[in-house]
Amino acid sequence: MRSFRAFHVSSAALLICAIASCCAAQTAPNWQLVWSDEFDGPANSPPDSRKWNYDLGGGGFGNNERETYTKSTDNAFLDGSSHLIIRALNNNGYTSARLKTQGKYAFVYGRVEARIKIPYAQGIWPAFWMLGANITTAGWPACGEIDIMENFGKQNNDASTNHGTVHGPGYSGGSGISKSYMLPSGQQFSDDFHTFSMEWGPGSIELFVDGNSYSKVTPASIPSGTQWVFDAHPMFVILNVAVGGSPAPVGYPDATTTFPQEMVVDYVRVYQQPQPHRRVPEH
Repeated sequence: MRSFRAFHVSSAALLICAIASCCAAQTAPNWQLVWSDEFDGPANSPPDSRKWNYDLGGGGFGNNERETYTKSTDNAFLDGSSHLIIRALNNNGYTSARLKTQGKYAFVYGRVEARIKIPYAQGIWPAFWMLGANITTAGWPACGEIDIMENFGKQNNDASTNHGTVHGPGYSGGSGISKSYMLPSGQQFSDDFHTFSMEWGPGSIELFVDGNSYSKVTPASIPSGTQWVFDAHPMFVILNVAVGGSPAPVGYPDATTTFPQEMVVDYVRVYQQPQPHRRVPEH
């Protein structure tokens, strides 16, 4: 599989309506911030190259996507107000950006969160997700994939819905372990910033929107005879906006889709719990 993020159907989706908390990060008192990007910098400057790499090119990425990913500041740039903008354009062909911390930063266990205002249109597919850093040797899906935020756009009537999915060997693509979170009272994700987060520990992956837990995946959640591949190896972070996708329910842009389409990222933060101090033996 070349996309490293296959389409998945929320066949067992659980739509949960809960009161969304404010945009402030929801962190337990014992979490300690270990890595972040607050996207401070001059307007129209590129993302911090010490923290982010890019996936480049087209070809569909295994999902029949239509965009070409670039590293141009036309597609990924800081707005000068502490935000990252990932912008999909249509200038004689679709372009967008896919940023990743691969080769720059990966971690084992902790909490990762991003505060994001997503785009919403026909054929527009924003995502915040993670892949195992061993993808270059293990391949996909054996490396493991955690989709923290995905929205499939108007064709899937996803204005108020976030999809969270865990993929591994024997439970990937349309068989991923997937649940959904729905905003209450007709709110739409594209109207404001929301905080998407994941807490990861040995034998456990828990997903949140605005501090509300809606999915917990453990080894007992995956099909019998398959392998849990999320313990003890690092994972890296990805942010992107795809244009189109099939057989995903995203579909493709049509006459109702205007460009540019922008995903606005306020921050990405990683927290971990402090390690207990070892008692030094007395002599």
